[in-house]
Amino acid sequence: MPPVVLLLGPLRSAVSGVSTHLNLLFGSALAGRFRMVQFQVGSAGRVETPLGRLARLLASPVQLATSIVRHGVTIVHINTSLDAKAYWRDLVYVLVAKACGARVLYQVHGGAVSAFCGTPPLLAAATRLVLRTTFRWPDVVVVISQIEYEAVTALAPRQRVVLLPNGTDVEALATRRKAHAALDGPLRLLYIGRLVRTKGLYESLEAIARLRTHGVDTHLVIAGSGVEEEGLRREVGRLKLQEAVSFAGPAFGERKRALFEEAQVLLLPTYHREGLPYALLEGMAAGLVPVVTRVGAIPDVVEPDVHGLFVPPRDPETLARALGALAADRALLARMSAASRERVATSYSVERLAGDFTALYRVLGGPWPASKAA
Repeated sequence: MPPVVLLLGPLRSAVSGVSTHLNLLFGSALAGRFRMVQFQVGSAGRVETPLGRLARLLASPVQLATSIVRHGVTIVHINTSLDAKAYWRDLVYVLVAKACGARVLYQVHGGAVSAFCGTPPLLAAATRLVLRTTFRWPDVVVVISQIEYEAVTALAPRQRVVLLPNGTDVEALATRRKAHAALDGPLRLLYIGRLVRTKGLYESLEAIARLRTHGVDTHLVIAGSGVEEEGLRREVGRLKLQEAVSFAGPAFGERKRALFEEAQVLLLPTYHREGLPYALLEGMAAGLVPVVTRVGAIPDVVEPDVHGLFVPPRDPETLARALGALAADRALLARMSAASRERVATSYSVERLAGDFTALYRVLGGPWPASKAA
């Protein structure tokens, strides 16, 4: 009988990085090696009143304990972030899982220790003390970026902390890009993800407007939905970019692959609290050249001037120059496209992800070693 792993996370059909992560794990070789069950957390897919949401949150620890006992769970894999609501909610789940005798894998997908701790000295010191204590509660903490690995190990040096980056289905994202695609026509840009201000979308529109005043032909497709959609549409009108920018709405499956096939550059000048964006891995796997910021795990994946270009956040002028350089040098664009594909295929495949979690689950499910995990 294979060990049972209970994975906590949002509705798998929701539009989120953690939903993508869960779908990859459930669709990988892990599902043949372990019995995998999901326990849904969060409000995605639920129609709730505020009172109903409170009732669900109060009942969920009991429901989690019941699920652990009913399925005979060995490992509870909690997918969380350093966001206040998620952090405090999921700490309760850590305690419940430990009380039920399960081993706990605590995976941090987003946020940053430095940002979570705040800036006022007293608040920062108190928060760091809380994190230092609570990071010891799980059996292992998994992080997805080098910077967070260093931050967590510094806070909790005796905890087992594992750096385990995300992966993606490289074969499914292989595109049928035409041989001339990078050599002529407008520079085709793609943003795919949530439409929120901190993703750098307004700065992207300003950069495109600057390029067009200098005669650089570009076209941006914005794929996704979110609170800033109407604001972005108004900004497109204000900048007179109706012919240069189109909105594709949320994109999944074959439609997402078609967008990747048509694009050349993945535009992600984010200053959001990113972990390792799946849009980055998917775009690079499809051969898009990333134009990105040094946020979260992005610098772990992208080598500047090899796979893509880095720009400062909130800087449309530098962003415009970077895009202009790619538009002017299509041979460079083609070389970076090939390098991006190779980078993800060799280091960020779903097969590597499944293999890493297989090893970790097997350690967690067996006798626990005395030394700290690396």
